[in-house]
Amino acid sequence: MKLNTNSNIYTIVYAAVVVIIVAFLLAFASSVLSGRSNANEQNDKKKQILASLGERDVQDADVQTTYEKYIMADMIINDKGEILNEGKNKDKDGFAVARKGISKDCLPVYKCMADSVEFYVIPLVGKGLWGGIWGYMAVNGDGKTVKGVYFSHESETAGLGSLIKDDVNFQLQFNDKLLYDSTWNVVLTLKKNGLADKQSQTECDGISGATLTGNGVNNMIKEYLNLYKEFFRKNLEEKTVNQ
Repeated sequence: MKLNTNSNIYTIVYAAVVVIIVAFLLAFASSVLSGRSNANEQNDKKKQILASLGERDVQDADVQTTYEKYIMADMIINDKGEILNEGKNKDKDGFAVARKGISKDCLPVYKCMADSVEFYVIPLVGKGLWGGIWGYMAVNGDGKTVKGVYFSHESETAGLGSLIKDDVNFQLQFNDKLLYDSTWNVVLTLKKNGLADKQSQTECDGISGATLTGNGVNNMIKEYLNLYKEFFRKNLEEKTVNQ
């Protein structure tokens, strides 16, 4: 029997077969590529963590080795400063927590060591002008000063808000700034561009023309420093007692 290629039934069956084949091919491609995609995402996350430590030019092939050189543990704590998971695997515990999974009861902390000096890296998550922003802040072992930061974004304006990621000098100005005062109030502040006191231990300059993105960065920093302050306070007090 000759098929009537002009009939509605033929058109519907043909379209259905094409859709099924395309869906199968897409599912197969996704399955094959998912492993590589996840590996790339993990590699990029490690590069961002390393950037906050001042290692900004690590080649892809060297990321894992450099990460293991610095990171001793990827702990999970809560906002009371209690350690919920010691993270001895380095990238299976706190590292596995996605940005959307971070909460006051699930806070990743990367315990680091370099030249016998201990310090920590904490994640930061917030909202900019057009979308999500995030970053990593390396904190010196004193629990009160910045070692370095790295910021990134989803969709901030090119040449303006995007400079929180692209302008290394913007990030470098945070180095050695004070996080908390003597009573553990957050004092680190991102001011509007041009208003920061260059001699201040607590003020950093925002980006010209990106006030709302800057506000997002400032709010993000204050929120997360408040979430982590009990951990730093307890860690510092423990060190003081043991000295």
